[in-house]
Amino acid sequence: MANKYPRSPQETLGGIVYIARMVEKIRLMAAGELHPDLHANLGKGFDERAATFLGVDYNSLAERVRAGGTDAEILEWCFENGRRPTEEQIEVWNGFMLKRGWNDELVPTLLRRKKESGFEHRDEIQTMFQYIDADEGRL
Repeated sequence: MANKYPRSPQETLGGIVYIARMVEKIRLMAAGELHPDLHANLGKGFDERAATFLGVDYNSLAERVRAGGTDAEILEWCFENGRRPTEEQIEVWNGFMLKRGWNDELVPTLLRRKKESGFEHRDEIQTMFQYIDADEGRL
């Protein structure tokens, strides 16, 4: 049954936030198990941004994930077919992504999503990653 959420966007793969979630979303979709709420934006938004950060085409990445392999093998494929970010680039990426929705242009989206989910009262939800974790029952 298609009702599974992938892991938290805060989990890392190779020290990089969000990549593990993106890979798991692709796997769950291929298995017909991805929660329907996530279908419409698959390959868009944070997925697209993460693929761009790694220098790979999202559709090519999805094809590679569907071909099988471990998370580490998928990440290495990204490095070989895109780019291998430096430690500093990863630090900047992680800091940027972990704060999306906090005092930036995504604030209106975060506030709208919180209201739609009945989380207006939850002041601890200040970023998009925190919202995702709350919406999927981890926070």
